[in-house]
Amino acid sequence: MFTIRLFCAAGMSTSLLERRIKDAAKEQGIDLDIEAHPVNELDQSLDGADVVLLGPQVQFMLPQFKTKCGMRGIPFGVIPMRDYGTVNGKNVLAFALELAGREG
Repeated sequence: MFTIRLFCAAGMSTSLLERRIKDAAKEQGIDLDIEAHPVNELDQSLDGADVVLLGPQVQFMLPQFKTKCGMRGIPFGVIPMRDYGTVNGKNVLAFALELAGREG
């Protein structure tokens, strides 16, 4: 099981992206657990995460994520704007796997 937590301003703008990532994982035979959350749920939403992804609109919070994820040893990154804007689940999944040091 590969676990991704997505964070954006309200936890809703990533719902379509979440579906596209699920579809990409299914095509690649990856057992995936993915959830989208608003950034104010950061502390209670990190348990069990293999990787944390931030929507580009909340990248200003990167220092806070660096501290919280770093303390738990969870890799994290900001979803590339192009992939976020085009809702490219395949590329975002590849980015998440790369951050986690896993292959797709």
